[in-house]
Amino acid sequence: MANGAKPYVKCSVSNCNYWGEQNVCQADMIMIEIDKHSDVHLNDEFAGEAFVDNHRVVADTSSSTCCLTFRPKE
Repeated sequence: MANGAKPYVKCSVSNCNYWGEQNVCQADMIMIEIDKHSDVHLNDEFAGEAFVDNHRVVADTSSSTCCLTFRPKE
């Protein structure tokens, strides 16, 4: 966003670490991937550099995507 404000993201997954009041996501960044790549281990050393930063795919429908930002609450 041009003014530096975070986008307003609503989420219904209440057991996520980033879930806040009014179902508003509190994460600094949202990572979304297509379902066929949902098993990628983004915590692996190479992921942040090779996969996440330079990775580009096309989703045919919104139902073929998934949010990789999810982290269970402790």
